[in-house]
Amino acid sequence: MATISCRVKDSDDSVIQLLNPNRQTIYFRDMRPLKDARFQLVNFSENELRVSLSNVSLSDEGRYVCQLYTDPPQEAYADITVLVPPGNPIIETEMTCTAMGSKPAATIKWMKGDKELPGKPKVELAYDKMYTVTSRLAFTVSKEDDGVPVACIVDHPAVKDFQAKKYLEVQYKPEVKIVVEFPQGLTREGENLELTCQAKGKPQPQKVNWVKVDDEFPSHAVITGGDLYIENLNKSYNGTYRCVATNTVGEAYEDYVLYVYDSRAGEGSPRTVDHAVIGGVVAVVVFAMLCLLIVLGRYFARHKGTYFTHEAKGADDAADADTAIINAEGGHTNSDEKKEYYI
Repeated sequence: MATISCRVKDSDDSVIQLLNPNRQTIYFRDMRPLKDARFQLVNFSENELRVSLSNVSLSDEGRYVCQLYTDPPQEAYADITVLVPPGNPIIETEMTCTAMGSKPAATIKWMKGDKELPGKPKVELAYDKMYTVTSRLAFTVSKEDDGVPVACIVDHPAVKDFQAKKYLEVQYKPEVKIVVEFPQGLTREGENLELTCQAKGKPQPQKVNWVKVDDEFPSHAVITGGDLYIENLNKSYNGTYRCVATNTVGEAYEDYVLYVYDSRAGEGSPRTVDHAVIGGVVAVVVFAMLCLLIVLGRYFARHKGTYFTHEAKGADDAADADTAIINAEGGHTNSDEKKEYYI
């Protein structure tokens, strides 16, 4: 990881921006126009723009430009040189197994754990017609092989299960991991920060150190072994904190980039609306309305009747219209009683 810092003395509120070697704007104030998430803002203020670059590659080499918008513009430069370490070292182990004074000559095979390895045998015939067999084994080991047994197994008609065994002891440099104990989320102003550095290796690291890259460590930070504790955070503590572990084989480290947000950052975010739930409720309402319409329609169809006006009483027995009106007004004793139905 690399950290690029643009610092301004006696700032007059001029705009600061950071450019890459191709003169592309990485950060304009606290905004990142360049779509490269490896660049992250570490600190932004009137006097400083600090940016971290993770997963550095050879293509990132070159001259970076800190530009201050004044009249005329002012520029300062920082050159980044990328160092590429060699691949993991390969440890070769050579073992020799000898079976002396046998007749006929014995055969030797090698086993590392459950895996058979090829050896290079050499058979010698002594003056007394006895055979001496020597097998040499060369192989590479890694930290995962620590404690794995290697067995030399002698096969001969006169003996069974005749073997010698040795357990591998592999030393390797530390492996470092930083665990954030608190907070579980955004680091805000006024809160505390607690980091734990976990380091293991063989031999076990004798020394675990905390440093702040390219800056001074906060004066009231508390370091206890591999634990780092900083209380009452503010934005001046922004930066890259590095845990370094060392043993007799080598040194390793891991970085933690601290960015302190405003005390109310992350609060009051709008609640998400579950559109699936809303759609389900609408579907249920529509279905209920359809069912209601169907039930009402069937009800009206079953109770449908005939409506008779007052003038129609006795019309069935009248010879003409005048007689029907007279019968309706005066009544008709011989006709069936007419009923009216209302829907």
